[in-house]
Amino acid sequence: MTARKPRSIGIWAISMIAVVFGLLTLKEGGTILFGSDSARAAAGNYVPFVLWFNFVAGFAYVIAGAGLWLQKRWATRLAIAIAVATASVFVAFGIHIVANGAYEMRTLIAMTLRTLVWVAIAATAVRGAR
Repeated sequence: MTARKPRSIGIWAISMIAVVFGLLTLKEGGTILFGSDSARAAAGNYVPFVLWFNFVAGFAYVIAGAGLWLQKRWATRLAIAIAVATASVFVAFGIHIVANGAYEMRTLIAMTLRTLVWVAIAATAVRGAR
């Protein structure tokens, strides 16, 4: 049995960020998807494919965070996959905007943040896996 190397502060931080980000994503997305009509109305011009992606991705965020905490090799690959998938949905969202689709500015801001956060988590995970 090989001993694990000590968990770095970077891995500790991204693990916590991933789990918290995931739980918040599930709460917010679930409120709109499964909540009342007033919750959907308050969300404004949300884009369904972005909302569904983010909601489902919330589960992956929590799993990735737990895997990173446990220093599992697959968690780094999952973090990379989340970053790539999020960037891909962001591109599709951009196409939706260019095609004059209705959207909320907060969705543009949130997708920018999600993409940057997951690229940073994936990069930190890759560096931590070395």
